[in-house]
Amino acid sequence: MLLHIPRVLTAEQVALLRTRLDAADWTDGRATVGSQGARVKRNRQLPEHQPQAKELGGIVTAALAANPTFFAAALPARTMPPLFNRYESGEEYGVHIDGAVRMVADTGHQLRTDVSSTLFLSEPDDYEGGELVVHDTYGAHEVKLPAGDLILYPSTSRHEVTAVTRGCRVSAFFWTQSMIRDDHRRGMLFELDQAIHALRRRHGDSEETVVLAGHYHNLLRLWAET
Repeated sequence: MLLHIPRVLTAEQVALLRTRLDAADWTDGRATVGSQGARVKRNRQLPEHQPQAKELGGIVTAALAANPTFFAAALPARTMPPLFNRYESGEEYGVHIDGAVRMVADTGHQLRTDVSSTLFLSEPDDYEGGELVVHDTYGAHEVKLPAGDLILYPSTSRHEVTAVTRGCRVSAFFWTQSMIRDDHRRGMLFELDQAIHALRRRHGDSEETVVLAGHYHNLLRLWAET
């Protein structure tokens, strides 16, 4: 499931993060990937151990916790603290697939990467190139969203970030271990959840919406891993 979630951050939150990030000390992004990823990755990242990275990541984490669409789509068991990256002057990240397991900094815990998310912090007109391209059986999907918007997609997907030829692309990115490991099941639950909410908004509660909600929760109970 490839899903655009608008306005995860407010304009004020985006401005705050950009002010802090534009003044930050960035390091070579290849330090956080294995040998295969390092061959195709050219960008910069904010070191995850920096207090600034943890503070700004906390703002993103709080916004995600308050976003019902993100919860319904990702069904998170655990979400990794957000990281931040920056592309400019021809920097890019070639086609790759995210590692299946990530170590969560300062915890000693590991997280299975079921869902990948990119939260855009630059406006599309601020840079040229820099599209996130997600490849699946339906082809290549180019994504370039307004600042504050998020794209969510399966971590099993091959994806890339095209070269930034003008301006600067800044974003937050992170992974979620979902209660529902399988993307197809996760997508079915999301569509069922959204349909139930649409019916309730249109017609109010009824015996039928209660039955549908019961099926949703019983499927979640059947498939969930916590």
